[in-house]
Amino acid sequence: MASGRRTEPRAPISVQSADAPLTATAIFLVLSVSDAAGALDQVRSTLADITGLAKTVAFRGADAAFSCTVGIGATIWAPLMRRPLPAELRPFPGFHGAAHVAPSTPGDLLFHVRADRRDLCFEFERLLLSQLRDSVHVEDETVGFRYFDVRDLLGFVDGTANPIGDDLHEATVVGDEDPMAAGGSYVVVQKYTHQLDAWNALSAEDQEAIMGRSKADNVELDDAPTGQKAHKTLATVIDENGEEHDILRDNMPFGSPASGEVGTYFIAYARNLWVVEQMLTRMFVGDPPGMHDRLLDFSTAVTGSTFFVPPVDVLSDLEHAPDDPPESDDPGTAPVAQPAARPRPSTSDGSLGIAAGRLTLLEGLDR
Repeated sequence: MASGRRTEPRAPISVQSADAPLTATAIFLVLSVSDAAGALDQVRSTLADITGLAKTVAFRGADAAFSCTVGIGATIWAPLMRRPLPAELRPFPGFHGAAHVAPSTPGDLLFHVRADRRDLCFEFERLLLSQLRDSVHVEDETVGFRYFDVRDLLGFVDGTANPIGDDLHEATVVGDEDPMAAGGSYVVVQKYTHQLDAWNALSAEDQEAIMGRSKADNVELDDAPTGQKAHKTLATVIDENGEEHDILRDNMPFGSPASGEVGTYFIAYARNLWVVEQMLTRMFVGDPPGMHDRLLDFSTAVTGSTFFVPPVDVLSDLEHAPDDPPESDDPGTAPVAQPAARPRPSTSDGSLGIAAGRLTLLEGLDR
């Protein structure tokens, strides 16, 4: 017999999901672990219960697509996680071109909090920081938002080339090539500020030539046969065997007209960290060297950090990990492991993209 009770949709709790749906808002929170007594234990305890904290918040907005993804930096990995370092995990190296620099900035922990409601993101961050207390300090907090029809503040659709379907998992999730890291993802974050007055002074044709796409309808444009490459071309990594390597971006605009600071928060999830690093090299150094991405003439990188997103069961077991951390190589100098089935690209193909198009609201971002 029907009870007559009104039913509500269940909240789809999503933790450690790189491919969580695109949402209306997000918080990008980068923290460093402090030297306070018991800081590591407090962080470990909080991360072990991150699913419980997510449930506490998400239950109050069942239709808001709430998710939280936690990334761990190379420097804190061994003492915090007490397990072997993922094969490619190392600090963000910074990228130096003749004209522009991508700085490396501090960060031990990344929390990528997404939802269709700003209040849920706010509440999760509030509860999270109240649990962490003085065990961490904030390096950067950026609140992103969806802008019109998924455009960036430069006026172009953002994320068109993201992988979808089976390709999404293949591009973002570590497999058997690194058994101790299998099921996780590398993630790189950068905060870019835009010089909108200078950008808007360009003609639409000049903007489109820089991006490699039409502004109004997001159609891909042919690149020049020689010389300067467009942003969308520099964003494509192709290895020596002709295989293209994708990453998943979930970029978001941020900013305040009153303060004058506006920009794009770049976040890329990848199965292989070298793919993102190769993109950044091509963007800042250029392809060929000296011909950097012209988008950088109007967008300045102000932060840069690298993390690894472990599977949720690894986080849940943190408090039961052995006390002695495993020995590992210096994360700043450790060689990058390259699985034979996924060769490293040649230096003549590809670079990073931070603004060109989104394919769908339910898949991530890429360019």
